[in-house]
Amino acid sequence: MTYSIVARDPQTGELGVAVQSHWFAVGPTVPWARPGVGAVATQANVRVAHGPDALELLAAGASAREALEQLIAADPGAASRQLAIVDANGGVAAHTGESCMTHAGHVTGEQVSCQANIMASSEVWPRMLEVFTTAAGPLASRLLAALDAAEAAGGDVRGRQSAALLVVPATGERWQADVRLHVEDHPEPLVELRRLYELHQAYELASRGDELTGEGRHDQAAALYERAFALAPGNHELLFWAGLGAVQTGAVDRGLELVRQAVALQPGWAVLLPQLSAEVAPAAPLVCARLGLA
Repeated sequence: MTYSIVARDPQTGELGVAVQSHWFAVGPTVPWARPGVGAVATQANVRVAHGPDALELLAAGASAREALEQLIAADPGAASRQLAIVDANGGVAAHTGESCMTHAGHVTGEQVSCQANIMASSEVWPRMLEVFTTAAGPLASRLLAALDAAEAAGGDVRGRQSAALLVVPATGERWQADVRLHVEDHPEPLVELRRLYELHQAYELASRGDELTGEGRHDQAAALYERAFALAPGNHELLFWAGLGAVQTGAVDRGLELVRQAVALQPGWAVLLPQLSAEVAPAAPLVCARLGLA
């Protein structure tokens, strides 16, 4: 009752999984990934343990094919399950049990596997692969494009409910993720997942801005806050920091207006502003004075 995609980006080494299902909270059960190890989707009559167990096998040196064969051979319910694995070398393996409910199947490509069950048509998973392999942009964007393609091809015969996106870097600690987003229950989970991904991108820029602020590189931080706000113009937190950044770079009138808008949306910013030191936000004292909050 799910369609999903697992893939490795050959340029960056990132590993990712994206999934949608007419089932509550698909994110904690289907997608699994670990930096430098692999990515896994376990679904249909889902055996959640296949996710972490596959990663452990990969980490111990097994290929995607070897890990899948070992797990399926030891699983008495394998006939009703789907499992797809991509390893850190780009190896791919997938399984669709003969008892999975129709339409069900999978298709693999270069460093990618698409799989689905209880679909409206058998066109779903081939269309996912086609769109993924022709899409541009970072891995996360291409994974989302594949999900949209699945839905356009008919999707889950029962409808939509939850979705998730997980992308991990080529190297790093086992807990690290570049993107980890869940939509647990929503009438349009793919629309919501894309909205969250765009907000995630905005906050990634803001977080880099925070790092630059901590290094005293305030002008560079201000530019990132502006870019973050442009990606999520309705977010009052990003609006507030973009305003302070604009003042920092000399656009005082514009910056003051942005801060005023943020305060109008969330009055708590007027409480926080006087508490910001010049080391944290060099523009804060000027903004406080101009807004009568000093």
